[in-house]
Amino acid sequence: MQISSIIGLVLGIVAVVFGMYLKGAPIIALKNYAAFTIILVGTAASIFMAFPMSEIKKVPKLFRILFLGGKKLIDKGEVITMFMDWASITRREGLLALESKVEDIQDDFLRSGMRMIIDGNDQEFVRDVLLEDIHATEERHKVGALIFSQAGMYAPTLGVLGAVIGLIAALADMSEMDKLAHAIGAAFIATLLGIFTGYVLWHPMSNKLKRLSKQEIQIRMMMLEGLLSIQSGVSTIAINQKLSVFLTPLERDKLNKKEGASGEQKD
Repeated sequence: MQISSIIGLVLGIVAVVFGMYLKGAPIIALKNYAAFTIILVGTAASIFMAFPMSEIKKVPKLFRILFLGGKKLIDKGEVITMFMDWASITRREGLLALESKVEDIQDDFLRSGMRMIIDGNDQEFVRDVLLEDIHATEERHKVGALIFSQAGMYAPTLGVLGAVIGLIAALADMSEMDKLAHAIGAAFIATLLGIFTGYVLWHPMSNKLKRLSKQEIQIRMMMLEGLLSIQSGVSTIAINQKLSVFLTPLERDKLNKKEGASGEQKD
């Protein structure tokens, strides 16, 4: 579960409601069905106009990823440890010795790459195929993030549209000043909702999808380099050094300590 998404949503709502309370604005003013219709339905209409149905169908899945989490990614440290073990087996028994490991691999990308190198495909071929797979995945992720960033761009503008509609309705009857003042205040609820959904929901959601995509792509690049290194027959130390560049200094220290502890236990 993406706890940060839930925390962000709750904090955003609290910020607006409590901010209105501190400013003395009536909270009941948020009960404006016309404003919600203009912003939410209008944003949805804009998205339907901007994207083909095949891409819009993925929106429910994107919401699940944002709040419930997508597929669990392998930890970078585990990736390095796994490839070091495989490199050790390869140098002792040969590449075909890894065939028994293939069915145990849960990740489709890694399993496909492992099968290719075991089958004896040329290294350039393996690199090209896996890079194309990574590129295709990256493009699919970009579309998902783009849907939310576009929604974030449309919503604030629709808020202005909602305010204009509200002002037209308010100025249509100026016989009673109290009602006029109330109607003008209600007109700007659409602007509030447009800005809120655009900059507290849609744009941040787009950014989170980009970050999640970057994490997945980085792990796939690690797997690609690891597979090519095994195919080249490099040592476990060389694989460790090569894949460690994908880690932050803190992650490297954690991995080194883990390997050190593991080495002591073996001794």
